[in-house]
Amino acid sequence: MPLITIRGTTCFYRLEGRDDRPVLMLAHSLGQDHGMFDAQAAALGDHLRILRYDIRGHGASGVTPGDYTIDQLADDALALADALGIERFAFCGVSLGGMIALRIAARAPERVTAAVLANTSSRPDAAGMEARRRSVLSGGMAAVADAVMGRFFSPERLVAPSGAVQTARRVLIATDPVGYAGCCAAIRDLDVTAELPGIPTPVLVVGGERDISLPWTPHGETLAAGIRGARVVMLHAAHLSNLEAPRMFNAAVLAFLAPAEGSGDGDGERVRREVLGDAHVDRAIASTTPLTRDFQALITDYAWGAVWSRPGLDVRSRRMLALAITASLGRWEEFRLHATAGLARELELCDLEEVLLQTAIYAGVPAANAGFRIVSEIEAAPRDDAPPVADGGADAARSR
Repeated sequence: MPLITIRGTTCFYRLEGRDDRPVLMLAHSLGQDHGMFDAQAAALGDHLRILRYDIRGHGASGVTPGDYTIDQLADDALALADALGIERFAFCGVSLGGMIALRIAARAPERVTAAVLANTSSRPDAAGMEARRRSVLSGGMAAVADAVMGRFFSPERLVAPSGAVQTARRVLIATDPVGYAGCCAAIRDLDVTAELPGIPTPVLVVGGERDISLPWTPHGETLAAGIRGARVVMLHAAHLSNLEAPRMFNAAVLAFLAPAEGSGDGDGERVRREVLGDAHVDRAIASTTPLTRDFQALITDYAWGAVWSRPGLDVRSRRMLALAITASLGRWEEFRLHATAGLARELELCDLEEVLLQTAIYAGVPAANAGFRIVSEIEAAPRDDAPPVADGGADAARSR
């Protein structure tokens, strides 16, 4: 279990992703734990190195008695980064996590490359948090669970709860009342509105149109107006917007932190090689003629550098879309190319089966039948890195 001792307590953390990627630190809301970012870790992990942790008093981290402060929780986050040898990082926080992000951006801007402040505030409702603090200390988490869940999610989500809703409730109920109360005190005492104009860090403010816990007016509006150059994204979601609108949340964070990777010279060729393999790309380049040179450059720069590099879909999803479209249109050379490259990388036979079953329903049985035949041929052939497609002469113009 990844536990580390920092500042007189233990901290549970998870550090995931490639070591050569920039670090994104994620901090959860009051009454949740690092697991509320499962969808973000999965979607963002191809672009960023993800550091999640349980805030003091939550999850598997230590519970210390008494009232906490936002400064204390921000120092915990910085101490964790120090212990892991991470000098600079982006920070994304939801609710309480956003307050921690805000505090770090104001106090230690040299450490933060960018900050995402989601469903949060520079000055929350002190009286409401004090009442909640007293309730959990006297009656346990059950005393506030229903009210908190009604703030976490939109009403229709609670009527027909998803797995994410049910998990959030279980985590809430399991939270230690002492740790929860300590963080309530930190929220109660927070007021950093006067410090907002001095924050130099690039900031994205994420609001929820249905957030009744920290509604956009006045909380999000104050952040957006007070932080110079802050960007704003509004989601059709309640307080836990990353759980209620995970794909929109992911897209907003990726567009802010990791814009399309094809923006630099050579990125299109790199992505093309990652998706199709060196052997195929080398063969296509070798067969390029004066007639096809500009076309190959167009494909490299636009298809691979601009479209396939977009962060909104992972490679597996984009590949399956390409397979479904090429099968539906009868573009069998391209279908074979992507099926062969996909099976050598991120796809398995069951993925191709699902694509072709969908093709049978929406594009016709003959198209699916042809696709199944090609996949069977690929499976029967010796595996190598190069899809068996023609790359010379006029065929080079059709190769991608």
